[in-house]
Amino acid sequence: MAKKEYSFYPGCSSERKASAANYMVSVESMCKTLDIKLNEIPDWNCCGASIGYAEGGELPRHIMNARNIALSEQHNPKQDIVATCAACWLGTKESQERISHSGQLLADVNDILKDAGLKYEGKQPVRHMVEVLIEDLGYDALKKPVKKPLEGIKIAGYVGCQTNRPFGVNGESFENPKYLDKLVETVGGEAVEKYDQKVTCCGGALAFSEPEKSQVQIKKIIESAYDFGAEMIVTPCPVCQMNVEVYQGQINKKYNTKFKIPVVYYSQLMAVAYGANAKEAGLDGNIVRATRLEEIAAKK
Repeated sequence: MAKKEYSFYPGCSSERKASAANYMVSVESMCKTLDIKLNEIPDWNCCGASIGYAEGGELPRHIMNARNIALSEQHNPKQDIVATCAACWLGTKESQERISHSGQLLADVNDILKDAGLKYEGKQPVRHMVEVLIEDLGYDALKKPVKKPLEGIKIAGYVGCQTNRPFGVNGESFENPKYLDKLVETVGGEAVEKYDQKVTCCGGALAFSEPEKSQVQIKKIIESAYDFGAEMIVTPCPVCQMNVEVYQGQINKKYNTKFKIPVVYYSQLMAVAYGANAKEAGLDGNIVRATRLEEIAAKK
């Protein structure tokens, strides 16, 4: 029996061949080492993160999230719900908060869910994977399995906005959250503590609708990392990872820059440090190759 068990909400981006499929690969490797069992919510649906941008209204989004929670309550009772995607975590947690403060919304949600044989109660906590790592295991426990310390790699912890506002991680500052820095140090890397763009928004869906505005944000995020001597950027958010990595080429053409900085997930750092090879850590899914991590992963 695993040390820890959670009701797991993967989210669309972690699906096979989706933008963050390699994130899921690294999470599975990390969890195997840490003896964490993730019980996937059966028949889960999208969190509805894009509905707001498409002017779909609030109720459909809350119903989609409530359905996932109701399914979790039915199939994985008494287990905290854990999401790896920042948008999924934020959307699900927000819906839970709003429903808990509105009797009318609760009634509307359950009126619709009853047609699917479901009832929403909203009693299971909704958490991001980094909360589980920090709060349920702790940094000391996360350090014990390290076999290949990430020595000599300077890493900028880019938190972004969705895991930071409005809920944040317990005990962390909204202006200068330190948990990514601590995770970097836990696996033997060197954290860029003065990185001043760690909570800047990457632009999110503006990357599609208004790319010029989004790319101004991304340029700041990357430039700051370089200015402080970072060799790579680490993030807990699939949207941040994708935007900051994928648009480097377009930014280079527009601004005559030469950006080529790897953008990785915290779970990839941890998987490599725990002894995973490059494929097991999902490094083959990165567009900008994290060569230093690949070298460490290849060590016997």
